[in-house]
Amino acid sequence: MQNDPLWTLRHALAGVAIALALSVPIAAMVGAVLGDWLGHSYGWRAALYGLLLVYVVAGTAVLFVKVARHEKRPLSVQRVGLWLASLWLWPALLLLASRTRAAAAEPGSPAQPASAPAPTASPAMAAPPAPAPQPLPVTVPAPAPPPPAPPPSL
Repeated sequence: MQNDPLWTLRHALAGVAIALALSVPIAAMVGAVLGDWLGHSYGWRAALYGLLLVYVVAGTAVLFVKVARHEKRPLSVQRVGLWLASLWLWPALLLLASRTRAAAAEPGSPAQPASAPAPTASPAMAAPPAPAPQPLPVTVPAPAPPPPAPPPSL
């Protein structure tokens, strides 16, 4: 059972499935409100609902592919909420991950070790990484002025 690939992906699979199931009624409500506001017709509501469903299903596929192999924590209410938010915000998470990779690849930035995995968009990436510590400036004290010369003797 431990060698089964679906067993290792069980937490991610359950989280994304529950979040997708919760997203269907949310998409219906948002589609109805926006459809009534924009077009006042059933056609507008149905079209917006369909577009929102395509958006969420595409987000489900993208997030599962990007995050599933790294998701090892057991499922909880907070994790399902994070998956749900990630399904609706998946383009922003992908943009954040691509910017993080681009910043790491810039000259002058510290390189990642070869064994470190590339950053990916995941529900666990809600907070941006902490900035790297900057070296403290070194101040060198000014040299002391020479002592005054003794008065000339007569």
